[in-house]
Order: sequence, then C-alpha cells, then structure tokens
Amino acid sequence: MLMLLIRHQGELCVCELTEALELSQPKVSRHLAQLRRCGLLEDRRAGQWVHYRLPVDLPDWALSTLEAAAKGDAERVKGLAARLNEMGERPARRAALC
Repeated sequence: MLMLLIRHQGELCVCELTEALELSQPKVSRHLAQLRRCGLLEDRRAGQWVHYRLPVDLPDWALSTLEAAAKGDAERVKGLAARLNEMGERPARRAALC
C-alpha cells in the first residue's frame, strides 16, 4: 500500500504515510528502507524529513504490477488520500507529525 499511495500522491514523507496508514513510524520507515534498497523507491532529504517517490526508471514489471494493484485497490487508495487531505496544511503540520 505504501507504493500505491506514493504513486497516487507523487511524493510523501514518512510522517504523511504513518498518518494515512495509521501505522507506527518505525514500521513504515523499515518498509520504506527495504523498498529503497531494492530500487523500488527513491528518497529525498529535506531537513529532518525524508520524502519518498517512485524512481523514473522503475522497471516495466514494477510499473505494470503497480498499475494492476492500483486498479484493484482504487477505493482504498482514494480513502487513504482523503485521510491525507484531512491533515490540512500538511507542510505546516509536518513539524508536529514527524
């Protein structure tokens, strides 16, 4: 679900993912690190925050798998995106959430 939400939003930081998925920060960070080590995610550091996005050179097999998964979980992704939108002014709140 991490990659589907990142695919939908373009880029997300750990605090946004923990908020949307209602999971602990260590658990989300552990999974993100593994996906990054496998080359399925890229990270960008901005101060204390780490933002994750899909690499531009993601293999075709990964893209087609994500697309199929996104179709199957479209409603769930939409619900998680709505939860992100409820965070309000996300950049202003990041300091409190991260």
